[in-house]
Amino acid sequence: MINGFYPNYDLEARIQHTKLDSWGDNPSARINRVETPSTADFKSVMSGLVEGLNTSMNAPDNMMRDVMMGSENVDIHDVMVAMSKAEISVNIATTAVGKVIQAYDKIMQIQI
Repeated sequence: MINGFYPNYDLEARIQHTKLDSWGDNPSARINRVETPSTADFKSVMSGLVEGLNTSMNAPDNMMRDVMMGSENVDIHDVMVAMSKAEISVNIATTAVGKVIQAYDKIMQIQI
């Protein structure tokens, strides 16, 4: 306010519209509010990943037992594929754990 004068600006009209603005029914790509995450918490995600790893590790054993019992639903090739998937899952889990440990070590080395 300068000497009783209030400036009257139409700021909304002066904003330059970009590709990030929404037109029609599409939501805006601009971040203007904080939304609640739609995913579960960290503990449930990690426990789900561990359970999935455990399931993939047990699958070849269960299939091999079915083959040895004479089940015609399972072929030896399916067992080999399940073993390969389990091996890849273990390699990925081992790599992820190594990366987490490396990140923890780097964080602990930060000087405050």
